[in-house]
Amino acid sequence: MNTFATALAPILALIMLGYGLKRTQFLPEAAWAGMEKLTYFILFPALLIHTLGRQTLGGSPWPSILFVVSMTLVVSALVLVFYYRLRPTESPATFTSIFQGGIRFNTYIALSIAQGLFGISGLALSSVAAGFMIVLINLFCIAAFAVWGKAGLRGIAPFIRTIVGNPLIIGCAIGWFLSLTGIGLPGVSDNISEVIGRAALPFGLLAVGAALRPRTVHGHVNAIIISCLVQFGVKPLTAALLIHFTGLNGIAAGVVLIAFMTPTASSSYILARQLGGDTEAMASIISFQTLLAFLVMPLLSSMLLTGLAVHF
Repeated sequence: MNTFATALAPILALIMLGYGLKRTQFLPEAAWAGMEKLTYFILFPALLIHTLGRQTLGGSPWPSILFVVSMTLVVSALVLVFYYRLRPTESPATFTSIFQGGIRFNTYIALSIAQGLFGISGLALSSVAAGFMIVLINLFCIAAFAVWGKAGLRGIAPFIRTIVGNPLIIGCAIGWFLSLTGIGLPGVSDNISEVIGRAALPFGLLAVGAALRPRTVHGHVNAIIISCLVQFGVKPLTAALLIHFTGLNGIAAGVVLIAFMTPTASSSYILARQLGGDTEAMASIISFQTLLAFLVMPLLSSMLLTGLAVHF
């Protein structure tokens, strides 16, 4: 699938550039931490506000998108929890990393590919799907930390504070509010959010590359295998079945499937560090899945996207 490979090429190039710059110490260590923080707290929320704030859900198949997204995530979460209940061989903290590795998706890669394949329409619909996914995924993952994390979010108040304070959820909330109320992005705010948000994808992909730690992979084989089976098996296959069931097709079906083919998010490491997860296992899962994705995603797309009414 040449079009898919063409869309992946600049993404892989940016990730590898980030990896090379980090390993050659082209920038000081603090600069990479700053870039990751800037992207997570400012640039990516601005991108979500810009893309969602300009959306009008009228005419888009958002109910079907929401159904496919929510049910796929519920099925994937249940599979992971049942696995841990049946075979609790990992520590609770390590399970939170497996859970994030199987539930989260790399928004930077998903939006980049959607835009590369389908242009502005792909980015717009992918942002709608991402808006649903980000809220649900963060609810699931923070709930997992509340139960199994070392820090232990005991009580409803810490749980709500963590949810409400998540910058991606805040970005989605502002974007949806501007869209649903009809306010949109008036005047110069449209240009400002566009310029700021435009930096999110390249900066985010550079940060993904800088976060790769291939040497840590060998020590967490079981965690990597389980998370990959859910990430690249359960999720895309469940989504494909639900897409067929709902009749979702075209670009909308394509962007949803693409989101469920991506590796886990590099921001998983931040949450693992903040809420008491296994950071070494999380780094290994992120590294392996990111590299594996560029082999698996073209194969999954050739098998699943061609069965839908999706044209590149």
